[in-house]
Amino acid sequence: MRIDFPNGFIWGTSTAAAQVETAGPHNWRGQKALDGAVFDRTTDHELRRNTDAALIAQFGSLYRCGIDWSRIQPVPQGKFVPEVVAEYQLFFEDLRNRGVSIMLVLHHFAHPEWFEKMGAWTNEDNIPFYLEYVRLCVKHFGEYVHFWNTFNEPNVYAMNAFLLGNFPPAKKARYFLANRVLDNMGEAHDIAFRMIREKSDAPIGISLNTALFEGRGILGKLVAAFVGWWFMRRAARPFERCDFWGLSYYAYMIFDPFPVDAMQGRRKLDQWNIPYDKMWGYRPEGLGKVLRSFYKKYQKPVFITENGICTDDPQKRIQAIKDYLSVCANAIKNGVPLLGYIHWSTWDNFEWHLGPSYRFGLLRVNFDTMEREQTPAATFYATITRENGFDL
Repeated sequence: MRIDFPNGFIWGTSTAAAQVETAGPHNWRGQKALDGAVFDRTTDHELRRNTDAALIAQFGSLYRCGIDWSRIQPVPQGKFVPEVVAEYQLFFEDLRNRGVSIMLVLHHFAHPEWFEKMGAWTNEDNIPFYLEYVRLCVKHFGEYVHFWNTFNEPNVYAMNAFLLGNFPPAKKARYFLANRVLDNMGEAHDIAFRMIREKSDAPIGISLNTALFEGRGILGKLVAAFVGWWFMRRAARPFERCDFWGLSYYAYMIFDPFPVDAMQGRRKLDQWNIPYDKMWGYRPEGLGKVLRSFYKKYQKPVFITENGICTDDPQKRIQAIKDYLSVCANAIKNGVPLLGYIHWSTWDNFEWHLGPSYRFGLLRVNFDTMEREQTPAATFYATITRENGFDL
């Protein structure tokens, strides 16, 4: 059976600056991950931009990425460092010459230490610092950008930084503070939207993380319903001013009544006969539910801005790509205006608080030498992006 996508469907891959570049003076530098690695040297991307550009170009016409805010603007509201500006411009120009345009993510969890010390997103007074950064990004990089993401997954940031304690500043159970953070980011998004629109015609959205939440038993169902509401409905509310919804999807989360993931709850997942990757339960059809739900509620185009699977096995990654793209094709058939699909991630990176041993890359990274290796999954996905479809 052949699955083909509409003419003009956009293919690409994604990374985040902090996860692939050696750490600048940002809020993640020096953090120790679950697997024991320290957040410092990640994948040497800043030293390999030319060779990485050639690898990126095999995966479609769009590359979703960000800029290290801490390195390009080392002081509050300061001018961008010219050498760092030139470094990114040369990289973006190289990609453009290879037929690849940019979806630029302006905030992807990491921000300068000076911003963190000022209270970051807990303080509404800090919004102008982000807006000046946005203004300069538009000025210096706008010509390369075909889509904007003002924020990547603000719901993941707020949850992990202020409820679960996994992200800096590692606060736990600060529900009202997490909501304040979402609202401050939403206010920044609204103003940034208007600023960008004055200078750029490129569509503007965010990337919101989504998941399929289900509960076991009465209490589990209540918890799942609340978490699902907060994570997707409540968190989306401040960001409704957008040209498109960027959605990422990875996880099938079960509550019993506490969350059961594949890192600590594999025994239960096995008992329930639920497939999983190295991090979460695996349920691709949940993506279809999310796509239909967001389009029904907001009536705006949708972009899959991140999707993938945490595994060391390229064959499992190939199967996941088939599974997820089948769901995407069915959503399009049923009227969802899906603009494109961006796979996470281009190559293995430093998976935030978990570390580099949690792999999502189409390209495998040897973290001793930082060499990139083409995997069967990379070749498979590259073929899909060239042919605009695949055989099941």
